[in-house]
Amino acid sequence: MKKIFSFIALAAIVASCGGNKPKAEEATAEAATTVEEVATANEAAEESEEAAYDMYNSVVYELNIRQATAEGTFRAAEEYLPTLKQMGVDIVWLMPISPIGVEGRKGTLGSYYSIVDYKAINPEFGTLDDFKSFLDKAHDLGLKVIIDWVANHTSRDAKWWTEGKKDWYKIDPETDLPIVEYDWTDIASLDYENEDMRAAMTEALCYWVEIGIDGYRCDVAYKVPSDFWQAAFEEVKKINPNVYLLAEGEESWLHNNAFDTTYAWEFHHMMNAMAKGGSETKNVAGDGTIKTDAKSVKDLKEYIARDAQNYAAPAMRLMFTSNHDENSWAGTEMERMGDAHKAFAALTFVLPQGQPLIYTGQEIGLNRRLQFFEKDPIVELVDTEYGKEYRDFYTKLCSFRHANKALAAGNNVAPIVYVEGASDNLFAFTRQKADNTVFCVFNFSAEPATLTITEREAGDYTCACGEKMSFAAGDTMELGAWDFKLLAR
Repeated sequence: MKKIFSFIALAAIVASCGGNKPKAEEATAEAATTVEEVATANEAAEESEEAAYDMYNSVVYELNIRQATAEGTFRAAEEYLPTLKQMGVDIVWLMPISPIGVEGRKGTLGSYYSIVDYKAINPEFGTLDDFKSFLDKAHDLGLKVIIDWVANHTSRDAKWWTEGKKDWYKIDPETDLPIVEYDWTDIASLDYENEDMRAAMTEALCYWVEIGIDGYRCDVAYKVPSDFWQAAFEEVKKINPNVYLLAEGEESWLHNNAFDTTYAWEFHHMMNAMAKGGSETKNVAGDGTIKTDAKSVKDLKEYIARDAQNYAAPAMRLMFTSNHDENSWAGTEMERMGDAHKAFAALTFVLPQGQPLIYTGQEIGLNRRLQFFEKDPIVELVDTEYGKEYRDFYTKLCSFRHANKALAAGNNVAPIVYVEGASDNLFAFTRQKADNTVFCVFNFSAEPATLTITEREAGDYTCACGEKMSFAAGDTMELGAWDFKLLAR
């Protein structure tokens, strides 16, 4: 079963393989070229032990409940879960599901991150029973579900505030009201010097794990004290020792007895800058811009080396070309990366310690900014024939990731070894674990490029695009502008 799955899953990626090609055999009749064939292979693989969920070789999907369907409810989104499973998603991250504050509200519906009650459901999305149904469906499919947790602040009319728990908040001495951060006029900052507040927050975290969720993505986690996270998650893990914990933050201390994965923000902005020769994007707080000078393959290599030093295994780094912040405030990946957006999406699936993220709409090539505080549904999402090129693309990226143990994170990360003699714009490397080798080549430029194969890379491969390829030392590989190839054996 494993042999069949590996071959089909490797026959994957709507990416390159067009135009000039290296010496290669034609794709065999067995090579999968459609989402349906890959999905069939995934289902077959589930029957084997090796297909069991592996956090260190998993793919995260951020589900925007409000915008994913016309209804914007758990019940409607539940119907989309089999499609996510077929695509190869492992972990479904739900943006905050709690009721949203009214005081200082932004827009008509407000920000998901303005929390009224940590132990209640936003009626916009449905009921607690609806959420439990969504959770049951996901678990039946073998999907993990995590929810977005906003521990740094509540809404300004939150349950805790209206109950008179003023000492649970950081108070502005001039107004005698909770502090507002940035331009977030709809939030009230919590005071982690208060032990009662810490206990209530921990109890709320435990509540949802008892309901059955599989972990948390923690909003602005770096603003919350490390000792709180450590103590709170110790209690959470008494209920479920295997919870998955993702921090929005890049600080390495977040991994100290707490989070499994942190955001690779620097890497994200580097990709934007490589694609456009520098970048300027609105920051997450919304009160300024992040300016990044032009970046090159040399900068990327330096980043990867530095990242490995700063984040010791088994720490994982969330890698993405889009998410809810980037899409709404900085623009779609097409806006920010242009013709390079597919190449960089593929890159997020193959780097050491990386964990790839797909945001709602990316799987259909959505090229518009979603409104953050209003209903703005992606009505095309539930039409599984819509955006087929991108559905194939991401399905096959997921399959390539899962089929190759050399790509997994964890304690024994396969090191990256660069191809000698590659030109400045080529990012070419191998990674090997036991008998599995991946060979990845990216042309990060708008001009064609050629790679000369060395003795180390010579051999027979299956390309993720579906072709069998054989290379001898001295052969050349031709790549078009922003082209790439993912190969494995």
